[in-house]
Amino acid sequence: MKLIYQNMLGFLLIIVTTISIIGYSEIGYARNQAYMQNYQRMEGYAESLGDLAEADGKNGTALLNNNFLNQLEFVLHGEDVHLRIFNDKNEQIYPKVNAKVQLSKNVFATLKTGQEIRIQNNHNEQSPIRSTKDAYTGVLVPWMNGKNLVGVAWISSRVTHVERPIYMAKRNLLRALLMTVAVGLILSFIISYYSTKRIKRLSRATQKVASGNFNVQIQHKDSDEIDQLAENFNKMVQALKRSNEEVKAQEKRRDQFMADAAHEMRTPLTTINGILEGLQYDAIPEESKPKSIALMQRETKRLIRLVNENLDYEKIRNNQINLIKTNFNATPILQDLKSQLSQNAEKANDELEVIAPDDLPIYADRDRFTQVMVNLVQNAIQFTHDGKIEIKGERMVHATVLSVKDNGIGMSKDQIKYIFERFFKADPSRARMGTGESGLGLAIVSSLIKQHGGKVTVESEPGKGSTFTVVFYDKGFEQFVEK
Repeated sequence: MKLIYQNMLGFLLIIVTTISIIGYSEIGYARNQAYMQNYQRMEGYAESLGDLAEADGKNGTALLNNNFLNQLEFVLHGEDVHLRIFNDKNEQIYPKVNAKVQLSKNVFATLKTGQEIRIQNNHNEQSPIRSTKDAYTGVLVPWMNGKNLVGVAWISSRVTHVERPIYMAKRNLLRALLMTVAVGLILSFIISYYSTKRIKRLSRATQKVASGNFNVQIQHKDSDEIDQLAENFNKMVQALKRSNEEVKAQEKRRDQFMADAAHEMRTPLTTINGILEGLQYDAIPEESKPKSIALMQRETKRLIRLVNENLDYEKIRNNQINLIKTNFNATPILQDLKSQLSQNAEKANDELEVIAPDDLPIYADRDRFTQVMVNLVQNAIQFTHDGKIEIKGERMVHATVLSVKDNGIGMSKDQIKYIFERFFKADPSRARMGTGESGLGLAIVSSLIKQHGGKVTVESEPGKGSTFTVVFYDKGFEQFVEK
């Protein structure tokens, strides 16, 4: 069933249920009022007749002769009122009949005590008066002279006469229900159409997003839950758009990496193949063979390094390495690092400087710590020429902080956003042979730092250099994050 019909059905059920409850209550109230007014009216007639009966102290019913009662019943016939009079001996004296008519002993005993009896419908099983052809309602009123019973007046009326207003109320209620249902149908259709129209708009927008259109935005007024849903939909589409753009950027960087990797592999492979062919056909002079073999070894190591970096990154990213963390002094490692990379720095005319205390305690995996710092310094050398690279280490509360600062080409905010992602190169055109040329160095750094429970940050401006900062926390103070 469509939503518009579900809403309409819901509105109609509420309307019909409400009208039914109200109508049932009103009809019950009208029935009670009708019978109560009828009782009061008949009791008034009975009391008036009782006053006449009590006027004669010798024979209380003498004044109520047949002629008077016939005239009285004729007058009350328009109101469908009927009279029966019983004397103090439980004998019906009006209307006179050949057979002896009496009230039941229980009823008469109750009346002798001065209590009156109300009869709602003498067709009911609990009625104290026997059933008649037509259903009657009425009252039995005792006439008392002190404590003595003078007589009993049974004044009754047909139930159909009393319930005539109730029948009219039922007809009016039915008409009101039909009119309410008709009006409710129209109003529920309008309200449901308005609601479903906005939902359909959301559905059409969802289809557009599913087809790849992430520029969809829904106008809303922030007035109800559907507008809130529209607002959340807009936020979702914006997030999907950003995610899609990042995925495309990742794909572009991956394609660029594959192209760079293919280029990097093709060059050494071509060199190696050329040398091997030269050796095979004795095309290389004897004096040049040592240089050719040395070149082939360097190119082979270059290929091995490229493959190892990819394999290493995959292991680190998938938590397939075991960190053996210990407490050690980081300063000697930083000094060794300076010595090992000084030759690469001299090629770029860069100056390396280590600023750290003689004793710099750190809690980390020694080999992986060395790998992190090598990658950071190599990255700084790669993008710095005729500059200075500062390697700084210091202690803070429950942690050791190390930074690598350079005054090289720097990075923009967009580049900083992706700098720790795989395959990303801040400036591929300036990448040189050496560690970091694959675009994996900083991605490896980020993964290793996370597994250590530390953190890594970068600050940079184009043309002003970059500063990479890593924090290794002491044992028990690591800040592990969800991967």
